[in-house]
Amino acid sequence: MQDLQQSDCIIIEGSNMAECHPVGFQWVMEAKARGAKVIHIDPRFTRTSAVADTHVPIRAGSDIVFLGAIINYILSTGKYFHDYVAAYTNAATLVSEDFRDVDDLDGVFSGYDPETGTYETASWSYEGVGEHSAGGGPASEPEGAKQGDGANGGEESEESESDRGAGHELGGHGAALDHSEVRRDETLQHPRTVFQVLKRHFARYTPEMVQETCGISPEQLLEVCEAVTANSGRERTTAWVYSVGWTHHTVGVQMIRTSAIIQLLLGNMGRPGGGILALRGHASIQGSTDIPTLFNLLPGYLPMPKVGPHDSLDEYVAEIASPHQKGFWVNAKSYTTSLLKAWWGDAATEENDFAFQYLPRLTGDHGTYATVMSMLRDEIDGYFLLGQNPAVGSAHGKMQRMGLSHLKWLVVRDLNLIESATFWSDGPEIETGELKTDEIDTEVFFFPAASHVEKGGTFTQTQRMLQWHHKAVDPPGDAQSELEFFYLLGQKIRQRLAGSTDPRDRPLLDLTWDYPLDEDGEISAAAVLAEINGFHLTGEKAGQPLNTFNEMKPDGSTSGGCWIYTGVYADGVNQAMRRKPGREQSWVAPEWGWAWPMNRRTLYNRAAADPDGKPWSERKAYVWWDEEAQKWTGHDVPDFEVGKAPSYRPPEGAAGPDGLAGDDPFIMQADGKGWLYAPAGLLDGPMPTHYEPQESPVSNPMYRQQANPTREVFPREDNLQNPSGDEPGVELYPYVFTTYRLTEHHTAGGMSRFQPYLSELQPEFFCEISPELARERGLENLGWATIISARTAIEARVLVTERVAPLRIAGRTVHQIGLPYHWGVGSEALVAGDSANDLFGVTLDANVHIQETKVASCDIQPGRRPRGPALLEYVAAHRARAGVTTATGNEHRTPPEDANGQHRRLTDADLGQDSDGATDGDGADGGGQKHAMNKQERD
Repeated sequence: MQDLQQSDCIIIEGSNMAECHPVGFQWVMEAKARGAKVIHIDPRFTRTSAVADTHVPIRAGSDIVFLGAIINYILSTGKYFHDYVAAYTNAATLVSEDFRDVDDLDGVFSGYDPETGTYETASWSYEGVGEHSAGGGPASEPEGAKQGDGANGGEESEESESDRGAGHELGGHGAALDHSEVRRDETLQHPRTVFQVLKRHFARYTPEMVQETCGISPEQLLEVCEAVTANSGRERTTAWVYSVGWTHHTVGVQMIRTSAIIQLLLGNMGRPGGGILALRGHASIQGSTDIPTLFNLLPGYLPMPKVGPHDSLDEYVAEIASPHQKGFWVNAKSYTTSLLKAWWGDAATEENDFAFQYLPRLTGDHGTYATVMSMLRDEIDGYFLLGQNPAVGSAHGKMQRMGLSHLKWLVVRDLNLIESATFWSDGPEIETGELKTDEIDTEVFFFPAASHVEKGGTFTQTQRMLQWHHKAVDPPGDAQSELEFFYLLGQKIRQRLAGSTDPRDRPLLDLTWDYPLDEDGEISAAAVLAEINGFHLTGEKAGQPLNTFNEMKPDGSTSGGCWIYTGVYADGVNQAMRRKPGREQSWVAPEWGWAWPMNRRTLYNRAAADPDGKPWSERKAYVWWDEEAQKWTGHDVPDFEVGKAPSYRPPEGAAGPDGLAGDDPFIMQADGKGWLYAPAGLLDGPMPTHYEPQESPVSNPMYRQQANPTREVFPREDNLQNPSGDEPGVELYPYVFTTYRLTEHHTAGGMSRFQPYLSELQPEFFCEISPELARERGLENLGWATIISARTAIEARVLVTERVAPLRIAGRTVHQIGLPYHWGVGSEALVAGDSANDLFGVTLDANVHIQETKVASCDIQPGRRPRGPALLEYVAAHRARAGVTTATGNEHRTPPEDANGQHRRLTDADLGQDSDGATDGDGADGGGQKHAMNKQERD
C-alpha cells in the first residue's frame, strides 16, 4: 500500500478510506504532501472528503456511468497512452463478427436468453477463436442442466442462474483461450478491433448522461477527467482506490472492470503509483481469499471442481487452462497436484489421481445466501459461524436469523456473545412473535475465540503482503486460536473414525494432520506456513522448501498448500517475519514482510518498461532490461521471466510461459495482454454497462433494461422487493439509502459494541439526511425516524447534515440517506439498535454471488417504528399500498412499455405462484422456491 506515495493522483471511489482504513490512509497523505492530487467520489462528504482536494458527490449505484464517461473522454480526446495500449492490451485484437453490443439489442449483449436470464457467451470471443464457456473451458452442457439431474432437484429443464454462476466460477486463472489464430490490426482502425468496439460502446456515456444519472455536473466530471489524464502517461501515474462501495452491488464486478479499463488506457497498470488498490479488511481478508473461505475456490484461486465435468484431475485441469494458451496458468496441474500432496501426502499417488477424488464437488451455488435458504428448507442440520455475525452483518437480517432457527445445532466462535449466538432469546423476531424461544430447537454451542493479539501467525494485507505477528499475551480461560480449535477438532473426528472401512471417511483419515508444537505448547503456525510454502518430496532436494512456484511439478514430487505463497519460506527462512527498517532499504521495502507471488510488490511490473525493456521514463523507472547482463532487474522483483529478452518472439505453437513474447507483460492472461474487453470469463458482459440497482427510484436512462439482466434473484415471500424505475408503487419508496462503516465501530459490532469507550463515542444507531429531506418529511435533528423497505422497518436517530447532499437526477431531486453498518438488536452488547442490513433483500451479482448492500430504495417517516406484531402490520400495509408481490422486481429482462407508456407489472401467476407468494407445493415461508425464474416457470 505504501506504493501510493508514488502516485501523482489518487482517486478514491467506493471507499471512505480515512475512516475505514486509517493506517493505510497515511500513504495517501504522504502522496498529497509530495504534491499528488486527491479526489474523493462518494455519496457522502466524509473524513476522506475533508482532506481531499475535491469531493464529488455521486448517486449510489451509478458509478459505471461516471467511469464510462471518463473512458469516453480519454478515447474521444485521444489522451490514451497509445504506445502502452497498442503493445500491452488487447486493443488491436479483432472481436467475433457475431458479437452484438447493448446498443444493438436494447440493453443486452448478444447471446442473451430471456427465459433463463443468462448469456451464451460464444459470440463474445475473439475472431478465429473456438467456442469457450464463460468458465474458460470448452463449451459443454453442465451436468446440472440435464432434465432430472440432482443439481436442481430434478425439477428444472434449464440450469438455474445461481447454479450456473457457481459452476462457471473462474477463480483467478483467467479464461482459457487458444490464441494461436487470434487476428489483430495494429493500426487499431478495423471496426471490430477491441479499440473501436470500446469507442462505440462508451460513446453514449456523455457529460449530459452523467449529470442526468449520477447528479454530477459536467464541470466536475471535466475536472476529474483532466486530473486523471494529466497525471497519467509516460511521466506520471494515477492510482484508483476502492472497497465494498463498489463490490456490494449487482454490477460490482463490472464497476471494477470499468476502472481497470481506465487504468489500462492510461498506462497505469504495473507501474509505481498506479494500478487499482482493493482495500481489504482488518482480519486478513486478503488472506481468506488467497487461502479461501469462499465455497467455490481452492487455495491460490484454483476453482473448486464440479460434479460431472470434473471426474478426473485431467478433466479439471483442462477447464482451467488450454494447453495452447500463453501464460503461467498452463501449469495448473503442477499447482493442483502439489496442493493434493500437501493435504494427503503419501496417500496421494499417481495411481489414485493424487487423491483428486477426495476433493468435494460443487453441485451448484453453495454460497452463504443459498445456504441460508437451504436452512429454511430444513436441508442443513448444523452450521459453523467463525468471526462473522450474519444476524447483523449479512443482507436481510431476518432471513439470516430465521435460517438459524431451523438448524439442529449452531457453533459460534467469537470474542463476545454476538447477536447470531443469542438470536433465540433476544432477536427482533422474538418481539414480533415470529419466533418463540421455547419453540426453537437450535442448540447453540459458543466457543470463546482468541483475539489477534492472543495468537501468532500471519496477516495478509491488501498489498498481498504476509506479515508475521507474534502472540503478545495468552488468551483468557478457554479461549482458543482458530488453529488450535480446528486441529483439536480434526483429531477428535479422526479418533471417532479410526478403523472405519467406509470409503467416504478416507479423505479425513488420510489427511496430513501432524504438526509440531511451539514453545508455548500450541500448534506451530510457522509449521503450517512452511507446509503452505511447499517442499521437494523426492530427489536430492527431498525435504527442502520450495523457493518458487516454478519448482512445482505435476508428477507428485512436490507439495505446496497454496502455490502463490511459495517462497514465503524460501531457503527455510520465514520471510513474513522480516522487519528491516525503511531507512536501511529502498523505498520498495522488499525486506519488510513478504508479498505473493515471489515477493513482488507490484503485479505485472513488466509493463513499467516499454516494449524494448527501457523505463517509460526515468522518473517512473521500476523494472527494466539490463542488456549487458541479459536479464530483467530494477527496484522490485520483475514479474516476468528474468532471462527473457524484450525481443523474444515465441515459435509457432508455443504455449505456457514459452508462448509469452518478450513484450507480453500480463503473464497470467491467456494472451499476455491486459483486457480492455473480456472475451470470456464473465457472466454479465464483455464490457461494463450501466444498469440500475435492484431497487432504484430512478429509471435507467441508458436502456429499457432497468437492472442487470443476469443478476441472481430470489422471488420469495420472505424476500419481497421494492418497485423500481417507472413501476407502479415506486413512489412509496422514493429515497435511496446507502450503508457505510465508522472508525469508532468495527464491522458488525462484535468487537466494538462490547467496548465502553467505543460505545460512548457512537452510542446509537443513526441516519444521515440532508436539511432538505428533513423539511420534506418533517424530521428533526436528534429525533427519531422510521425507515421502511418491503422487508421491514427500522428506527434510527436523525442526524441532519449537509454531508449528504440532494442530487438532481433526470430533472428531479433525489435524496440519499446514510446508514452506518454496525448495530444489532441483542442484550449482550453495551449498545444496541436496529440493523441497517435488515432493510435489504437478497439479490446477487451473477459472477461472484455477492449481495447488493450498498444501495437500495426506501421510505422515511418521522417518529419511532411500531413494536411487536404491529411492526409486521405496518410494513405489510406499506407494501400493499405499493402493490408489492413476490413478482415485483424479479424479472430479469425488463418488459416493453404498454400502450400507456408503462411497463407491464408481473403477477404471481407469472412466476407460477399462489397469491400468498409460495410456489405450488412449497410452504408459506417460500423456503422451497427456486433461485431464479426458469423456462418452465415462465411458460
